[in-house]
Amino acid sequence: MIEAEQQTYENILFERDGAVARITMNRPDKRNALSLSHMEELIHALKSIGEDTQIVVLSGNGPAFCAGHDLSEMVGRDAGFYRRTFDVCTELMTVIQAIPQPVIAKVHSIATAAGCQLAATCDLVVASEEARFATPGVKIGLFCSTPMVALSRAVGQKKSMEMLLTGDFVGANEAKDIGLVNKVVPADGLDDATNALAEKICEASPLVVGVGKQAFYRQIEMPTGQAYSYTKEVMSFNATFADAQEGMSAFLEKRKPEWRGR
Repeated sequence: MIEAEQQTYENILFERDGAVARITMNRPDKRNALSLSHMEELIHALKSIGEDTQIVVLSGNGPAFCAGHDLSEMVGRDAGFYRRTFDVCTELMTVIQAIPQPVIAKVHSIATAAGCQLAATCDLVVASEEARFATPGVKIGLFCSTPMVALSRAVGQKKSMEMLLTGDFVGANEAKDIGLVNKVVPADGLDDATNALAEKICEASPLVVGVGKQAFYRQIEMPTGQAYSYTKEVMSFNATFADAQEGMSAFLEKRKPEWRGR
């Protein structure tokens, strides 16, 4: 596998900062619109992240976090092209939740349509007070049906339907209130707040975090009884890990645990 940091990308920037992988969408002139090649590069970078990376921070350069699909690619194409576009978009969203590392979206400005979907899909979202979110496809005759999947799972039914039917923007503080965003901070504190959250998560065992993330997305769509049946097996398996035994022992002995990744 080609490591992401060794790959040359046209639409994104990739850098490693200790245990943190930073992926930056870098099409500022297009407001980081998701062209096919842009999405394929994001997928490649996410899939190429090594086991020594504990967390991913996704951000965007320029005036927008992400303005959705690249409409300049969408006019006058056939059904096959559109199906391919939404297949790749679906793969991108699936990969974000499938990799063991938590993905934090650092949203400094607007996140619209598939850009809103991208933020909603990430495990956590830290937003600037200036950030705004919308699913405005209805205004241009292309309902935000795929963004609806992520949005409706992050936000209550009534509010997600309102956003989808009106296309109106939701500000950062309201986005936090409705469950789309975890933290809202002043623009000049966005980097520090995102880094602090990443560092906090990196204190835990990466192996255990990965198991927990996988279990979260599997159980969330299950009926309650099935979810308990599944998660009790996951937790029983987790308890046998060397890291679980070390963590419990460290707690009882009032010391910092030393993770072994097994």
